[in-house]
Amino acid sequence: MRITGVRTYPVSNPTPGYGGSTFLFLKLETDAGIEGVGECYVATTAPRIVMAMVEDVVARHVVGREPFHIEATWRDVYASGFALRPDPTLVGVLSGIEMAMWDIVGKAVGKPVYELLGGRVRDRVRAYTYLYAEPTDTVDVYLDADLAAERAVEYVARGFTALKFDPADRYSSLDPRTPNLAELDRCERYTAAIRDAVGTKADLLFGTHGQFTVSGAIRLARRLERFDPLWFEEPVPPEMPEEMARVARATSIPIATGERLTTKYEFARVLDTGAASILQMNLGRVGGILEGKKIAAMAETRYAQIAPHLYCGPIVGAANLQLATCTPNFLILEGIGRWDGIHAELLHTPIELVDGHVIPPTAPGLGVELNEAVALRYACTNDELHLAPQYIADPT
Repeated sequence: MRITGVRTYPVSNPTPGYGGSTFLFLKLETDAGIEGVGECYVATTAPRIVMAMVEDVVARHVVGREPFHIEATWRDVYASGFALRPDPTLVGVLSGIEMAMWDIVGKAVGKPVYELLGGRVRDRVRAYTYLYAEPTDTVDVYLDADLAAERAVEYVARGFTALKFDPADRYSSLDPRTPNLAELDRCERYTAAIRDAVGTKADLLFGTHGQFTVSGAIRLARRLERFDPLWFEEPVPPEMPEEMARVARATSIPIATGERLTTKYEFARVLDTGAASILQMNLGRVGGILEGKKIAAMAETRYAQIAPHLYCGPIVGAANLQLATCTPNFLILEGIGRWDGIHAELLHTPIELVDGHVIPPTAPGLGVELNEAVALRYACTNDELHLAPQYIADPT
């Protein structure tokens, strides 16, 4: 069996847009008639640019290969143009191709991917969700602690045992910065309201996006410690894990990071420096499923855990689920609400969520199939970026 080509599906995520503005899916074709689906998590360029990159990489390095030869294909793409270093755009493209190859392999042998990577170690996978705005909201759920507390209670009633929120305000091109007293007070009040509302029924996951300096992050962590969060996410920018390690040493809250990192090499620095004990690789950016398994193995030797990141479409979600199902040191899986809306429409068989846990599929490969009709209905025709941070001249 040989790979013969690729089709790409750029999708505009309709309102409310949970998971980002755009998704990019792909299907690898083979001469045996088996197709594999993947998703690229590339947030820095327009979808049409990423599509062209996928087509170029597949034509140069993938067409004519056996889909079982994942490792050799990975190395050839990673070395493309004499790169051989973590490049979030190239590796994002490679990630979607790699997970599509795994999908083909699983279908060829009639097994889920998790059974090919050591086998299932759990029958259900604990998941969390962000607190999301609802169409009926008249105020911003991230500016109103009382509304956030109400929403948290609703989610717990639906079965969620962990909730993430990021009330720390905007992130900008001038970060990192020192949070002012108003920001510190808001974060403390917000977290207190949610903890009071849910008690010990749910873990609290405090999210930031690298906005703060080391000293600023430590000041914030000290205010949050009494609420016992499960983690403090990306408290400083991820490019210098040595600095993030200073935050980790100064707080009792576990540090989580990884959504912006690519490949085992960047995660090795996180582990070597002690920057974080919870690794949040996104399989659509990090290098794919096998790369995620290698990172999990490195983490296992340090008693660190993985919590695969998901702020994109449901194909990455399906890949994350495969990894979580076969990984001993898995902690928790990020989901997009109840995996409903467009995240369900895009799949012929939606991902199954029961009482805050995702049920691993038994179908071969990734266990999901892209609904091409839905993908084409929401086809992206603009140059909107997947993520659009608020660039402000003066974040103070």
